[in-house]
Amino acid sequence: MKTQLRADLMLIVVTLCWGISYYLIDVSLADMDSFTLNAHRFLGAFFVAGILAYKKLKTVNKTTLKYSFLIGTVLIFVYSGATFGVKYTTLSNSGFLCALTVIFVPLLEMILFRKKPHRKIIIAVTMSLVGIMLLTLKDDFSFNMGNLKGDFFCIVGAIAYAVDLILTEKAVSHEKVNAFQLGVFQLGVTGAYMLVLAFLFEQPHLPTSPHIFLSVAFLSIFCTGLAFIVQAIAQQYTTAAHVGIIFTLEPVFAGVVAFFFAGEVLTVKSYLGAVIMISALFVTEIDFKKSSKKKEAEPLAEKETAALPVETEEQSS
Repeated sequence: MKTQLRADLMLIVVTLCWGISYYLIDVSLADMDSFTLNAHRFLGAFFVAGILAYKKLKTVNKTTLKYSFLIGTVLIFVYSGATFGVKYTTLSNSGFLCALTVIFVPLLEMILFRKKPHRKIIIAVTMSLVGIMLLTLKDDFSFNMGNLKGDFFCIVGAIAYAVDLILTEKAVSHEKVNAFQLGVFQLGVTGAYMLVLAFLFEQPHLPTSPHIFLSVAFLSIFCTGLAFIVQAIAQQYTTAAHVGIIFTLEPVFAGVVAFFFAGEVLTVKSYLGAVIMISALFVTEIDFKKSSKKKEAEPLAEKETAALPVETEEQSS
């Protein structure tokens, strides 16, 4: 299996976890406030990873810690934006706006680094945007204008996550940065910030029921700890723009989870959007240059074969 394909499959698992997280966040917010929930998520994931992989973490260097601090700081805006967005707007608006990371990644790369996106990335981004709109917006493709506060938070979260992907790509390409350690320590940085914010603006407390505890535990271990460690490792073998396209599958998985656990049924338009988004992922995996070279090589080979002298029976005798 190709290294990039293996990395992409790892990122699809991460996206599946985040698709599940929408439902679990909704369940958990009934018991605790946003900063408190995020503090539990990130600190819980950090301590579990620290206990299980202490030997791998004790050799961390200053460069890895520096990038962990930077990325962890950006993640505050990512998760504050997403959590408050879900709280103050509709799920349709939040699903669409949070997924706009796929658009912001190539835009930021062009603005910051003058990096022109590959043609197939442009095609896949366009397909993803159309798919997200079909999947999450209303039948008349309108937003709920009464939820602009939540929409703003979601857009901030989407932009911040685009910055996170670009920073992570830069970090894991650095020879002194250990991707696994980066994935773990950024959790601790984000969790510490979230805990301070929880004490400043909320009344933090532990989950009050087994149901909430299990939801928070799954969010912490799988949707946060495993997800960000895997993302940091996988981004060594792919680009931020590519990762952004894979993460557009998040609303698709969220819709599947909502269907089975919350009884939400998607419309035909929404299913069409999901199919387009999955197709966009396949576009990123196709090597068009290789395919075109093969097509060009085939007629050349036929011409060369035809140009060869045909040996008759008399000549061979």
